[in-house]
Amino acid sequence: MMMNDMAVAAQAAASASGGRRIGDVVLDLQNISLRFGGVKALTDISFNVREHEIRSIIGPNGAGKSSMLNVINGVYHPQEGRILFRGQERRKMEPHMAATQGIARTFQNIALFKGMSVLDNIMTGRNLKMKSNIFQQALYWGAVQKEEIAHREKVEEIIDFLEIQSVRKTPVGQLPYGLQKRVELGRALAAEPTMLLLDEPMAGMNVEEKQDMCRFILDVNDQFGTTIVLIEHDMGVVMDISDRVVVLDYGKKIGDGAPDEVRNNEDVIRAYLGTSH
Repeated sequence: MMMNDMAVAAQAAASASGGRRIGDVVLDLQNISLRFGGVKALTDISFNVREHEIRSIIGPNGAGKSSMLNVINGVYHPQEGRILFRGQERRKMEPHMAATQGIARTFQNIALFKGMSVLDNIMTGRNLKMKSNIFQQALYWGAVQKEEIAHREKVEEIIDFLEIQSVRKTPVGQLPYGLQKRVELGRALAAEPTMLLLDEPMAGMNVEEKQDMCRFILDVNDQFGTTIVLIEHDMGVVMDISDRVVVLDYGKKIGDGAPDEVRNNEDVIRAYLGTSH
């Protein structure tokens, strides 16, 4: 099945089952500017993300896409602009604070524990959900034992969802690249996020691996109702699965709208898509 056929089929199935409904604005970025010394990474960028949508950020290398994700989850603090999450302004947000508010993140370069099993890697995504402290976990009895079992059951559900049951006890470092990216997605899902930031989740994958990841992203969005902010270079994927697309170029916004609008935007064509599109 070709990529666009698969995306259309998945979205049609969602509509047939009642579908997802795009909600109100959940994240609003207003006039964001970010500098590193004299280098401008982002300049006066504004866009929003609606609940339950797939919102893609595209642009050539060095456009500021990953910097924008780092601003959203608190790794970078912009010198100018406002960030409103669920109607409340966030100042000096730190990554752990973003995580507690329901924002999870995957990275362009895989950041897994290569010597640990698939199951144990995904279990690390449950840390914020655990109520017991390190001392109580060391004793491992009573309520702590029950909590551990409950968390493992949730992780097993994610393993089933991502269809990686056969490698659940395998050290991640022994897995093919595409499966490692799937495990990283699983670790992010283990935190039960309301918003998921995906930084090039299909980079380096072959066509079959991209098809699988595309299907899982659509299923996460549809079945879990997770809002997704996606950076991706594969324009076939972006145009097929996104509700809206924002385009960056040299740290500035040059396009924003539905996929068809962006595809036909002359500024975007000149800067990024090229005349062949």
